[in-house]
Amino acid sequence: MTISDHTPSPAAPDTRTADPRGSGGLLGPVRRHPLLSFFVLANLLSWLAWTPYILSGNGLGWWDYRFPEVLGTSQFTGVLPGAYLGPIVSALVVTAIADGRAGLRRWAGRMWRWRVRWHWYAVALLGVPVAMLLTGLAISGGRIVAPSMMAVAAYVPALLLQMVTTGLAEEPGWRDFALPRMQRRFGPLAGTMILGPIWASWHLPLFLTEWGGWPDADWTRLVAFVVFCLAFNVVMTWMFNSTGESLPLAMLLHVSVNNFASIMWLEMFPAIDGDRAMQAMATGSVVVAVLVLLGTRGRLGYRPPAG
Repeated sequence: MTISDHTPSPAAPDTRTADPRGSGGLLGPVRRHPLLSFFVLANLLSWLAWTPYILSGNGLGWWDYRFPEVLGTSQFTGVLPGAYLGPIVSALVVTAIADGRAGLRRWAGRMWRWRVRWHWYAVALLGVPVAMLLTGLAISGGRIVAPSMMAVAAYVPALLLQMVTTGLAEEPGWRDFALPRMQRRFGPLAGTMILGPIWASWHLPLFLTEWGGWPDADWTRLVAFVVFCLAFNVVMTWMFNSTGESLPLAMLLHVSVNNFASIMWLEMFPAIDGDRAMQAMATGSVVVAVLVLLGTRGRLGYRPPAG
């Protein structure tokens, strides 16, 4: 044995834990805390973009200006820009910083998972209207009116429009980016229960605008909306997990509720005003969420990723 056998060689870097992108600098906190970064950025960007709408004649009325209407509503010009700017843009930015190209491929890949079993499409497209009809019948005491032909003709086009507006603006952030991380970290039930209030709070500034019924809505509408978000978030998680993390099916479930509420609800149940309609949606979503929790024993269809 020679002396050189005992000479220590230069220490090699520990590649098992090294982060190729680094964790320092201005972007270091985003890489270390991607979930927190996403939640802060999504709310900040949307709320800033919604501020003119809130202050305008469509909201508090502090600014003598009303946003132009498109298809009979100011939401396309006042709400949609902030919705696009928040969750989907924040998810894209944080994913690029924290996970690089591989993360972007995973994130984008879930947006194209259309090939799932047909019965999940039936749940989103048929199950939602049936559940909302039963809820409306219960709340209205059985008083129901046939929808107009105009509402029937508008139903499918409005659903497609909702997919590229509400669905595309929100779900790539809340479900595609946040939910998988929340479930890996906290488990399916706890992760869903944490995500629900955050998702609900993102909407809260809009209750100071026409979107939330300002200024005529009762305070119970806001409470019912939060309850709806908490309960419906359970159903959304179950759909997302059960379809192999299919974002299109999660989007379809989300917008199916919105579309029936905006196109059919008041036509078929004219005795239910806006406040009671939100209470009805909250009640129905709680019932369905309890059934899902019992049916899945709280697992919500979750399968931990391999490894």
